[in-house]
Amino acid sequence: MKIKEGDKIPEAKVFIIDMNKEYEHREISTSEILNKDKIILFGLPGAFTPGCSKKHLPSFIESTEKLREKNIKKVFCVSINDPFVMEAWGKNYNLKDELTLLSDAKGDFTRSMGAVFNWRGWGSRSKRYTMLIESGIVKKLVEEEGKCELTAAENFLKEI
Repeated sequence: MKIKEGDKIPEAKVFIIDMNKEYEHREISTSEILNKDKIILFGLPGAFTPGCSKKHLPSFIESTEKLREKNIKKVFCVSINDPFVMEAWGKNYNLKDELTLLSDAKGDFTRSMGAVFNWRGWGSRSKRYTMLIESGIVKKLVEEEGKCELTAAENFLKEI
């Protein structure tokens, strides 16, 4: 990834999936949602993929209370999937306030982070990462290829 600890989160448009408002999708600037407070952003290759569905996303759902204890105000999950796929994935987990899904449908945000790769020749996907962001600045960044261990919530929480 080209983004590093100490860097400012790049500006791009993504779709935010509001699971509390009858699954509303709306386009929003990353600066509107990622430049506030102490938050976690994690990126993953795709909704409904094995590692993402069995480990990465569930690890953050299961760690909601521990994240609050660390003063994390919000958790965002971003993937290069369309908003409808992200919505269906959120419904699959009955998501409400545990975390917020972001659809980087065109991959612009992921490209600006330097996190895009071509997965199995199927097209652009996001590398797997988890980061702590404070007021729009990356404070801690962990990347991982393939599996989901270091980037899972329980292990990332040990780092912050």
